[in-house]
Amino acid sequence: MTNLPTLLLVDDEEQSLTAMRLALEDDFECLTALDADEATRVMEENFVQVIFCDHRMPGRSGVEFLSEVRERWPETVRIIITGYTETNDMIAAINEAGIYQIVTKPWHPDRLLLTAKNASQLFVLTRDHDRMSLEMRFIGRTADSKLEARRKILREGLGFEKILRAPNSPMNATIELARQYASFDVPVLISGEAGTGKDMMARAMHYASLRSDQSFFELNCAGLPDNHLRIELLGAKRGARPDNPTAKMGLLQKASQGTLFLNGVESLSPEMQLLLLRVAVEGRFEQLGSTETQSTGVRLIVGSHCDLAAAVAKGTFRNDLYYALATAELSLQPLRARTADFPVLTQALLFDIASEHGKPVEGLTDLALEFLTNYNWPGNLSELYNELTRMLMCAQEPALGPELISRHILQADPSVTPEAGAAEVLSAGGTLKDRVEMMEARILRETLTRLKWNKSRAAEELGLSRVGLRSKLDRYGVVQPAKHTHPEES
Repeated sequence: MTNLPTLLLVDDEEQSLTAMRLALEDDFECLTALDADEATRVMEENFVQVIFCDHRMPGRSGVEFLSEVRERWPETVRIIITGYTETNDMIAAINEAGIYQIVTKPWHPDRLLLTAKNASQLFVLTRDHDRMSLEMRFIGRTADSKLEARRKILREGLGFEKILRAPNSPMNATIELARQYASFDVPVLISGEAGTGKDMMARAMHYASLRSDQSFFELNCAGLPDNHLRIELLGAKRGARPDNPTAKMGLLQKASQGTLFLNGVESLSPEMQLLLLRVAVEGRFEQLGSTETQSTGVRLIVGSHCDLAAAVAKGTFRNDLYYALATAELSLQPLRARTADFPVLTQALLFDIASEHGKPVEGLTDLALEFLTNYNWPGNLSELYNELTRMLMCAQEPALGPELISRHILQADPSVTPEAGAAEVLSAGGTLKDRVEMMEARILRETLTRLKWNKSRAAEELGLSRVGLRSKLDRYGVVQPAKHTHPEES
């Protein structure tokens, strides 16, 4: 399969498209579109170097379409074709759309081919210049004021300030280390349990780096079959996929001067590990269906749900890939180790959820916050988000109390050290009587909290008399929190 530069030809007359394609198809891969909307869709699915676009078309004009191209795909060289010579139109085309050249009708095939070749060479030179400019920044060039102002906005909106934490948070040391790593253009390995916010940390590092004016892309590798993952990363030439004849630009191309975050790398197959090793070490790859080796300047940040060093020791992960990806390492604490962050984290997350669903809320009560803080959170931030969302949906009052919390969370006493879960209690030591009493106390506490300490309703639900319920509460020392009293009777 030949590897030719890709052109996009846009004209509302099919005869003109056919003539241009015949003049150029020996030296270029030619894509065609009959109007601006169709051309936009082609641009979104293909890696186009040069565009030839007719000036006068129904709907959006050539100048309007190429102005959009200038904003979204600034590297693509833009050429306009016109049969009109109005001075005002030509000036507008050059100023608004950043036109490289104007071709007037009727055009000669040899002249059109020469223009296409020159534009393709300009595209290559421009990319080389951008790559050299990026390298120059790493040896001491200061970014201009406009770029620095944009980076400041991005850092404030998507940087480390987005990671909510308390002044005494255990995350502070990790974030300070991440700030230092961000400014060095090296691969970073972020380890942590699922749901600890590895994607948020990777994004914050991107917007604190010298690449903050470039694109950030992320891909979760876990569960993706190799063929799908290969296409997502490398892309595919037109006709290379039996199920889809169109071309596809891979993430290594899209993020060439930016950052690519690959989460779940511990699940990569040996073949995909070898492919990623070449990208990490050499910065080279081939698209699906192509023999042409392409290069990428992407910065890799990878995430792992397990200890990759242990996976290397077990032989399930390549040691050379591990060392290529782990130039710098970060380990994110699970949510259960961040109890100091809960007042800030839960309230801010709750307000975000309330705003998203358009439901006003005042916040969490102190007792509800204590119950949430005391829970183990095996699902980390994802589980906390789901729990707060469910509480909000069930809430009838602006202040969310503990009666809205799920039963398995309510079974921990917020006034003491966190207790083991039900499964641990069942498998713990001690006599049968001790373990039954421990479970009984948990059920009493959970039921009363959920029913707002209405003892009549609790006794009825548990099949006890009020006297029997009171006797068990006294026996196990289960007491109602003083700050959250409710009528005992309905």
